[in-house]
Amino acid sequence: MAFTGKYQLESQDNYEEFLEVIGLLNAKTEHKVVTEVLQDGKDFTWTQTLPNWTWSNKFTIGQECELATMTGAKFKSLVTMEGDKISIQFPQYHFTAEIIEDKLVMNCITPGEKGVTFKRVSKRI
Repeated sequence: MAFTGKYQLESQDNYEEFLEVIGLLNAKTEHKVVTEVLQDGKDFTWTQTLPNWTWSNKFTIGQECELATMTGAKFKSLVTMEGDKISIQFPQYHFTAEIIEDKLVMNCITPGEKGVTFKRVSKRI
């Protein structure tokens, strides 16, 4: 499934709980995040935008890539595709993304007993 497109937040579950677990509760916003994905084969540019804030990563499926966290900290991770689902291990959580019924569905799962699954669904705009 092709990911290319622009998507706007439609719904999210466990947003505050996720931000609290990763230490970014002060970054909570009521703005609707816009995610823009450019896909060229296995190469991706993934950008999330809010007023006064943009976060972007470029990666290639099947390769270890240098990425940035929401706070700008750099790290390296192998980016994989499991079926039609992108999978990336961030330092504090595991990220997956897939297209379901023309919507971008992203999950961020924190580890441990107090693990939180943050789910964000965005509609194509």
